[in-house]
Amino acid sequence: MINKKYLALGTKRSVIRELFEYGKKRKAEIGEEKVFDFSLGNPSIEPPKSLNKSIIDHLTKDDSISLHGYTSAQGDASVRSAIAASIKKRFDFDISSDLIYMTCGAAASLTITLSALCVEGDSVLTFAPYFPEYAVFAATAGATLKAVEPDGDMKIDFDDLALKLDGSVKAVIINSPNNPSGVVYDGATLKKLCAFLKSRSTEYGHPIYLISDEPYRELTYGAIVPYVFDHYENAVICYSYSKSLSVPGERIGYIAVSPLAKDCKDIYYAVCGAGRALGYVCAPSLMQKVIADCVYETSDVEKYKQNRDLLCGALKEYGYEFAKPDGAFYLFVKSPSGDGDEFSERAKKHELLIVSGKGFGVSTHARIAYCVDKKTIERSLPAFRALMEEYKKEN
Repeated sequence: MINKKYLALGTKRSVIRELFEYGKKRKAEIGEEKVFDFSLGNPSIEPPKSLNKSIIDHLTKDDSISLHGYTSAQGDASVRSAIAASIKKRFDFDISSDLIYMTCGAAASLTITLSALCVEGDSVLTFAPYFPEYAVFAATAGATLKAVEPDGDMKIDFDDLALKLDGSVKAVIINSPNNPSGVVYDGATLKKLCAFLKSRSTEYGHPIYLISDEPYRELTYGAIVPYVFDHYENAVICYSYSKSLSVPGERIGYIAVSPLAKDCKDIYYAVCGAGRALGYVCAPSLMQKVIADCVYETSDVEKYKQNRDLLCGALKEYGYEFAKPDGAFYLFVKSPSGDGDEFSERAKKHELLIVSGKGFGVSTHARIAYCVDKKTIERSLPAFRALMEEYKKEN
C-alpha cells in the first residue's frame, strides 16, 4: 500500500505549477508572444557576470575530483565561513560558521528547520498572504499550518494574531519581502511582532521560534529589510540565492541559527539531524564554492523596478486595486469581482495567466509575477485594460 498523502501531492501540482503547465500548452497552440504568462516566480534577468566566471574558474582550475566530491554534510567549512563573514560585514552581526547549514534552496531550508523544531501535534503560524507550500512543509514535520489574516495593507493584523497564537504554536514564519504581495515588514512592524512573541513565549513557558524565509531579501526598491537576529533571540533564517543571484535551478541556500537562541547548539544539531533524516546532506558542492565567491553580489534589480513601475502605473490607471510592492517581483491584485478564482479563470480568456490568491490564503486576490521580459508587460497591457472593462460593464 503506497502512501496516500504523497500520492495526493504527486497527482495534483500546486496551483502555480498547474497554471505554468497550462501556459506551456497554450503557447504551443497559439504562439508564445500571444500568451502573457505571469504564473511562475522565475527570474528573468541574468546572473551577475562574476557568477558565471566563478563557475568557469572552478571547472577549469580546480581539481575535478575534489570539486565534484562530497563536502561535509552541513556544507563546506570555508563556504560557511564566507557566509558568516558576509553576515558580519553586511549586518554587523557575529555568527559562527558552525551555526550555518548549507541547503538545496529555501524549500529545503524550511522543511529541515520545521522538522528540527516541531513534533507531532504542534502548530506553525504564518501571515496571509503566504507561499502555499508552507502547509506542505509544516505537514512533513507533523505540524499544522495556521494563518493570520492580513490588514488592509497586506501586513500583519495583530488583533487576529492575538486570537490565533496559542500554546500549540511552536514556530512563526515570516516572509519579507513577501511572496505574493511584495510587501516589506518595516522595523516598527517587526519590533511589535517580536515583542508579542516574547510575551507569549513567557506566558506559555516555551520558546516560540521565529523563522524568517528570505529568498527575496535583496530584491527591494528603496525599502529596508530589518535583520531578524537583531530583534529576536529564538530565530532561524532560511535563505536562498535563487532570486538574488537569478539561479533558481541551482537550488542553493542555507539555514542560519541565531547564536542568541536558547540552546542554539541543540537547535543546530537538530537541523543537522533533520537534514540527515530527510536526505538533504551535502548541498551541491560546485554551487557551494561559487556562492562563496559571490556572497556580496546581486542581480540587477533595477530591471524589476522598471517592470513594477510600468505595471503598477498602468493597472492603477485601469482601476485595479493593490498594495504597491516594495520588494520581490510580485503584484497581489484584488479581484474586481471579489473572487480570486473567478478573476484568474476570466483572465485566461485574455491569455493572461495570473494565479488565484486562494492558495495564498487570500481568496479575494490574484498574484502577478512580473519577473518577465519588459516587452511581455507592454504587450499585456491592452489585455489587462480589456479585462477591467468587462468588469466595469457588468457593474
